[in-house]
Amino acid sequence: MDTTEQFRARQRLAVLTEAGLRIGTTLDLSRTADELAAVSTDHFADFAVVDLLDSVLRDEETVADPHSLLVFRRTAQRSVLPGCPESVVPLGGTYTYPEDSPPGHALAAGRGALHRAKDILQWWETSSPERTGSLRTYGIHSLMAVPLRARGVTLGLALFFRHRNPAPFEEDDLLLAEELGARAAVLVDNARRYGREHATALALQRSILPHPALHHPAVEIASRYLPSHAGAGVGGDWFDVIPLSGARVALVVGDVVGHGIRASATMGRLSTAVRTLADVDLAPDELLTHLDDLVLRLDRKEPADGADHPGHSPGEVGASCLYAVYDPVSRRCAMARAGHPQPALATPDGEVRLLDVPAGPPLGLGGLPFEVGEFDLPEGSVLALYTDGLIESPARDADEACDLLCAALADPPRPLEETCERVLRDLLPEARTDDVALLLTRTRALGADRVVTWELPAEPSVVALARELVCERLAAWHLEEAAFVTELVVSELVTNALRYGSPPVHLRLIRDTALICEISDASSTAPHLRRARLSDEGGRGLLIVAQLSERWGSRHTRSGKTIWAELALTPNEPTA
Repeated sequence: MDTTEQFRARQRLAVLTEAGLRIGTTLDLSRTADELAAVSTDHFADFAVVDLLDSVLRDEETVADPHSLLVFRRTAQRSVLPGCPESVVPLGGTYTYPEDSPPGHALAAGRGALHRAKDILQWWETSSPERTGSLRTYGIHSLMAVPLRARGVTLGLALFFRHRNPAPFEEDDLLLAEELGARAAVLVDNARRYGREHATALALQRSILPHPALHHPAVEIASRYLPSHAGAGVGGDWFDVIPLSGARVALVVGDVVGHGIRASATMGRLSTAVRTLADVDLAPDELLTHLDDLVLRLDRKEPADGADHPGHSPGEVGASCLYAVYDPVSRRCAMARAGHPQPALATPDGEVRLLDVPAGPPLGLGGLPFEVGEFDLPEGSVLALYTDGLIESPARDADEACDLLCAALADPPRPLEETCERVLRDLLPEARTDDVALLLTRTRALGADRVVTWELPAEPSVVALARELVCERLAAWHLEEAAFVTELVVSELVTNALRYGSPPVHLRLIRDTALICEISDASSTAPHLRRARLSDEGGRGLLIVAQLSERWGSRHTRSGKTIWAELALTPNEPTA
């Protein structure tokens, strides 16, 4: 029995076992390459360099043709002696290997190759004569070139040199280097795929989140989104600010279970659904009920993906959400939550508290009701909506985190951006294990000088009266140029309310960034836009309203419905 061969086999196995623990500790391409170089110089090489394809580092499609001239970037290099020998290519530098060079032969063959001193010196004298003297001085006499390939794709190249060890590389060394290279290539490919998925998920999430410079007349806005530091990938946290009719605004914060592209895709679906349902002007509890049904349908649909997610079981798709609607006219905010943390409110008098919004089950359970809580928000109040990543941490319990949050919000007049930074600084640990979404809003109010309401008698002659009242108010607001269009829109809306609605009929004008006309009545019949035929005497009212207004629509109320239209104001018409 050849005990020498057994000894060498045990040595290779020990190196591979150690390499399994030392290589691939992170999902970082450069770190993985450096770990490969470190293991090799600790056991069989005196000098090692790892060059990854520049296209891999830039996350582009890798060229698989071995005969094409590939551009490599020096990603890692290690030596048993500091600075010995001096590398031809510095870290981060790019390099191409000619086909007739030892690395070129290995790339063309797709497997590792051994080379002796003569081949090495010939190569260096041709490619970089200024380094030939250094190589002769240090006595580099043996080289192994090992392509890094995974899943049929070339990702890079590892070069191993000997100059201090007088024994040249043997076939056993090449087998070990190839095994290490194969394992490292898989880990590099995993890191590349993770980086691509992470970038895709983050880009998807950023595209869904509102722009940081988003402005709404009802609230001042400041927000932050921070992905986790853990290797789980981007989560499904999101927030949104949605303009509603009547100068109102909807505030949304949600958190999808899981991480990665699937969580981001689910988040995108829910975010789009919330915006669609918000356009219908549903109450917060009704909106969450529809959202709950959507999550249930998504959960039932997931197994259709087949082999992609074979381990899926019902209940894996879930989310939490808080939906709030703030009205700057009444200064009231209606909220409902589904398995989400309570929002915090800081009023101008210095009081800070968590709002007791009725708790609802997380989305995806189905069949359980949601309740609405209504709160009066004084002008200048700061409302904080956030995901559980802000207050849940192994370092402290949730109650302590909520106390810190209230303390950070204790100065409402402070600029919101500064408050955002203080909240994150006081609550977040150095290493976050979950994503964090934070939405701060400072409420504004529309005073009596910008809102007027009339109750109209249910008789045909009131249409002329409505026009007069509107003209008088526009004159008081110095908006005479908008009088003609406003008169026409109000005439059509009041006529429809008298013809198809039920008393009482109310007319309201709101002067904001746009001029908002609202007609309310006690009927729940929804209006429908249709195209009248040439012989029809009516049916053109809503078409006229739609053509003259920027936006129009209807919403159901507790006492009936409201039809509204927003009219654009020219720049010379004051809005405040």
